[in-house]
Amino acid sequence: MMRLRKPLRAAGPLAIVAVTAFAVAIGTDANAQLERLEEMTEQQRLRLIGPAGGLAPGVELPDWAERPNPLDDFSPISQEELENPSADDWLNWRRTYDSTGFSPLDQITTDNVAGLSHAWSLALPPGANGATPLVHNGVIYVHSYGDHVQALDATNGNILWHYERDLGDGGISVKRNMAIYGDKLYTGTSDVHVIALDVRTGDVVWDTPITEPGSGFGLSGGPLVADGVVMQGVNGQAPGGAYVVGLDAESGEEIWRFFSIARPGEPGGNTWNDLPLEERTGGSVWTPGGYDIETGVALFGPAPTYDTAPLRDPLGRAGVTNEALYTNATVALDPATGNVEWYFQHVPNDQWDFDWSFERHLIETEIDGREQRLILTAGKQAIYDAIDLEGNYVYSFDLGLQNFMTGIDPETGEKFVDPDLIPSREETITVCPHAGGAKSWIPASVNPNNNVLYVPLVETCMDLVPQPPDVRGSLSTGVNWTIRPTLDSDGRYGRIQAIDLETRETLWTTRQRAPQTTGTLVTGGGVLFAGALDRYFTAYDVADGEMLWRTRVGDVPSAAPITYAVDGTQYVALIVGYGTAHAMSWPVLTPEIDLPIIRSAGLWVFALPEN
Repeated sequence: MMRLRKPLRAAGPLAIVAVTAFAVAIGTDANAQLERLEEMTEQQRLRLIGPAGGLAPGVELPDWAERPNPLDDFSPISQEELENPSADDWLNWRRTYDSTGFSPLDQITTDNVAGLSHAWSLALPPGANGATPLVHNGVIYVHSYGDHVQALDATNGNILWHYERDLGDGGISVKRNMAIYGDKLYTGTSDVHVIALDVRTGDVVWDTPITEPGSGFGLSGGPLVADGVVMQGVNGQAPGGAYVVGLDAESGEEIWRFFSIARPGEPGGNTWNDLPLEERTGGSVWTPGGYDIETGVALFGPAPTYDTAPLRDPLGRAGVTNEALYTNATVALDPATGNVEWYFQHVPNDQWDFDWSFERHLIETEIDGREQRLILTAGKQAIYDAIDLEGNYVYSFDLGLQNFMTGIDPETGEKFVDPDLIPSREETITVCPHAGGAKSWIPASVNPNNNVLYVPLVETCMDLVPQPPDVRGSLSTGVNWTIRPTLDSDGRYGRIQAIDLETRETLWTTRQRAPQTTGTLVTGGGVLFAGALDRYFTAYDVADGEMLWRTRVGDVPSAAPITYAVDGTQYVALIVGYGTAHAMSWPVLTPEIDLPIIRSAGLWVFALPEN
């Protein structure tokens, strides 16, 4: 759990004398109190002892009632609850396995959201924070920069427990989510382990490394847990490519490993232009996976590779292609074995870094007069593909922010590319959007009440600038990317677009100067929430995009907002903390928008005033 960064003796004799006096005063064993100090950080010890030297011997403190702890009533979370969670809870990255980012809570409505006010907030460890909290039975679980995890009373922010990872001199990665199941909370770590924490205490139950030290892999997307298996992907450009591991949820034992770069001699292994395995890189699984409860498959989206040059021209050998499986594909895995049940590759041989790696919405919509269940997902170019639950292509639609794809085959989903916009060492070319993505990892949401998709977008383009022959560049085809506004920009970069999934027509679009930096949240009360680079957190009417309420928060929000309820009160919560890659991509476009001078982070919670 929490460990000292310095040995106890570094606190000096004053600490030992003070804690002994403290122990005598409250009638406890001094050795037990010293042991307690050893489990504290230096800041926690100073808070206990204080600059005054601690509590005087013989002092009897007045009786005071213990504050209630909602964890006293914790009940283990079953697979059935994950599949059909209480409306009051937020048990998954996008609340439910279908990744809709929808909550049926409806206390906050279009009529009263203007009265939303600050309920409570808590400063978090300073630094970038893009993690979506989880909520169960009145407790909110928060992940923070530096691998801190806290359990808080969801009604007032009281800290119930705190876990801090000892990372030594290692680097820190920003995580996007945690997972919860049974009596354990699961999270990835910056030193590329997956750990299970006791939900009631924060104690480490198990700790499993999923890569070798110095392997070149990291971890940013958090775990998915389903059917008793914790599934965690890694990211990086190391030889052999990335992977997803499946761990036993109870013990942490590794059960399987799926390699997102197909191996020579295995299915898909002939799609890498005959490159040896050690020269195949990429396939990062850097956002959380999804899960279909009806077919029982986990859905992941491996990213492309930056080493694009070896895939530029096919060798011409029979049976060898340069499609680069399983990059930019939706891959359906069996959680029990890690076997590939099916896959659909949205774009083969991505030469721009336009990942198709994001949330997979599971939707029901009418196709040719009959209801059909589909997987809906987009790439950075803001083109959506819909495929069925066997991996067959159904349809696509383009949100109009890209310029390099000229068409899509309506039968197969094959994308046709303007050959003049393929990166080249010969000349600078302008491609839209920027590699940061018109659509990026900040997730969209789907309202099942009206079958509408709400997508947070950023309107940008990029110049692909040739580098000297001896310079690799951002991509190994020898180009670096730089950012520019869209070719007809009016200076508004942030965009939320609402699309009717029956007709695939845009219902409304709202645009603003500040780029969007959070995912969207849609609720049963008809309210859509989203945040942006200018630190404004805004509520919109789902029907027409009208702005209904906004407030300014203490730092740039970089995660997705959530909503939950405790004792009949609905809350809306938002994590802030500038420094995620997505948020850091856009400030050059808006030099007048002030960014935090001092790095901070926090959790902001809002509710309607009590009557």
